[in-house]
Amino acid sequence: MEMNVLEESPKKIVFELKGETHSFCNALKDALLGNSHVKLATYIVKHPLVGQPQFTVETDGTAKPKKVLGDAAEKLGKEAAELRKVFVKKVR
Repeated sequence: MEMNVLEESPKKIVFELKGETHSFCNALKDALLGNSHVKLATYIVKHPLVGQPQFTVETDGTAKPKKVLGDAAEKLGKEAAELRKVFVKKVR
């Protein structure tokens, strides 16, 4: 995955996630929206065949956009580890 920041301010960040699909983007969006400091978290794919997901994240100003992104990534990592643990337990 490659992240390309297109715009950044103290309350907002706009970036592309190269090589990602709706599956990951929806999970990231949900993790971001779970943060009380996030006012907006959304993404678009301008072309269904060749477009890259473009995210917009806005905060209330008490948390920096990169910080809430890091928190969301950490949350997703923990959820993935838990899913793996449950899956391995069930298939053994």
